[in-house]
Amino acid sequence: MALGADPDRLRGRDRDVDRRLRARDTCADPADGAVVREIYNVAKGVAWRQAHIFFTNPSFLLPSLLFPLFFFTAFVGGLSRIRDVPGFDFPLGYTAFQFVFVLLQSAAFSGVFTGFGIARDWESGFMRRLMLAAPNRVGIVLGYAIAGLVRWITVIVVVTGVAFAAQMKIGGGGVDLFALYTLGFLLSIVGTLWSAGVAMRLRTQQAFPVIQMPVFILLFFAPVYVPLGLLQGWLHGVARVNPITPLLEEGRGLISGSPDKTLLAFGILFALLGGFAIWAIRGLWRAEAAG
Repeated sequence: MALGADPDRLRGRDRDVDRRLRARDTCADPADGAVVREIYNVAKGVAWRQAHIFFTNPSFLLPSLLFPLFFFTAFVGGLSRIRDVPGFDFPLGYTAFQFVFVLLQSAAFSGVFTGFGIARDWESGFMRRLMLAAPNRVGIVLGYAIAGLVRWITVIVVVTGVAFAAQMKIGGGGVDLFALYTLGFLLSIVGTLWSAGVAMRLRTQQAFPVIQMPVFILLFFAPVYVPLGLLQGWLHGVARVNPITPLLEEGRGLISGSPDKTLLAFGILFALLGGFAIWAIRGLWRAEAAG
């Protein structure tokens, strides 16, 4: 359990969620197309619990905010001279260049941190009670995905405010910015589905490195500090086949008003969504079979 969490409060909150889910289960009328309603009710209960824990516990809230802010301020402040490197031709400057990376990084890690919560819930015993109480367990995965989005939206609002305070330039219009934040929205769901699949299979906090390291490696073997064309050797080769690279390049194109990889970037995201949705649901089935 994280530092600062009150065990009695968390147990009481868990019992409240259990009671609400059982009440909905007994009141559900199968003849009324209850499947969708059951999924919605379970997802709502799980998302509410996770959001409440996130906003009321500083040991969860502060790391989620400080982690992307640290990267943004460190990169923009300490590496801003990179904009003077020959061949660095991004028109809006280094602040906007790095903002896109931090937006995507915060989205991916909101899913990672949500997966940490799933693993903690298994160790605390809450997840087993939830599996017994939930009339439709698909709603469990959906609820955690919604909670991950709430976490990311909170973080990116703060990061965006800091970026504007740092006088970040924007060349894209409203549609471009909407598409940029949609990239982050979808990547957050992808991150949650990936981490949920791992957490459901391992069901222990020892899953943390397995959840985090692949995401960390993919993010930092993309063209983070300079455009792809300035990378050399094996780094360039790895970045070219990294699925995060088109997302970064499209995001930077969107913020500058000149997107050129829209179909590729969103195609990758929807493919990842489909693949990791199957991964997460199969993990849920494996957890059900394991009891």
